[in-house]
Amino acid sequence: MIKKIWMIGMMCAGTMTMASTGVEYSGRSLKKVDESTQVGISFFKGTWAEALKKSEDDNKLIFLDAFASWCGPCKRMTAYTFTDDAVGTYFNEHFINVKMDMEKNADGPRLSSKFNLEAYPTLYFINADEEVVHQSLGYQEPEALIKVGETAFGKKDK
Repeated sequence: MIKKIWMIGMMCAGTMTMASTGVEYSGRSLKKVDESTQVGISFFKGTWAEALKKSEDDNKLIFLDAFASWCGPCKRMTAYTFTDDAVGTYFNEHFINVKMDMEKNADGPRLSSKFNLEAYPTLYFINADEEVVHQSLGYQEPEALIKVGETAFGKKDK
């Protein structure tokens, strides 16, 4: 039992170490993350209030990647899933995409409490009234994340 816990801890530490150096193991290959040429999801650069306003103006849900800086699966999603071309195409068309470190962002603690955040990563789909329409917990492969997005998009006007 102790050996299994140690092995899981070492795997998580390895993922975090590789991610912190800009190299991420995707389960398929190692790849260098270069933010200047990154493809995939384009994340909104404004404040939470500005994202809510844009959501209302554009009549789109907000996709909120609620993460923590120390979270290995969060780093893997950033390096592998969010950089996938198909994920980017779908999410950029249908959502206002926001990444938020829930422990460091000024709005993080309030939203964590409001949305009952229990673990990282949690992926929220939120309307302009700051109501959760759909959510998903844990790491998602690209194909699975698109399916989660399709489910959320289908709930947009309900």
